[in-house]
Amino acid sequence: MGWETPNWRIGDYPSQYNQKVHGPYDPARFYGKPDTPLAEVKVGELGSWLSRRNFHPRAMIQCASRATWRWRHKYVFPVRSNAAFLYQFIFCTSMFYYVINYKKFTDHAHYKYH
Repeated sequence: MGWETPNWRIGDYPSQYNQKVHGPYDPARFYGKPDTPLAEVKVGELGSWLSRRNFHPRAMIQCASRATWRWRHKYVFPVRSNAAFLYQFIFCTSMFYYVINYKKFTDHAHYKYH
């Protein structure tokens, strides 16, 4: 795989997608050639497994997009969803603001000198 040229036009289907074979398009699915999952890779085969990955920035964005769609299909879109989406949103927002304000928290820490 390596640095193969991906489909550069934004909004197009992936080049591996074939409607006759795959049916309706699902943005949460990877349409490329399936490979061994990371959990099934032995330590000795890790180098060759990593060399088969596509580290192109466009491929990384597509991977994050697929993960976002899988999360949405699981937590946001169901008709009978629970409050997990709300709790995850609140937790992520709290962690984001904690990280960006961490310096302020550490600067105002109270120390006992005695």
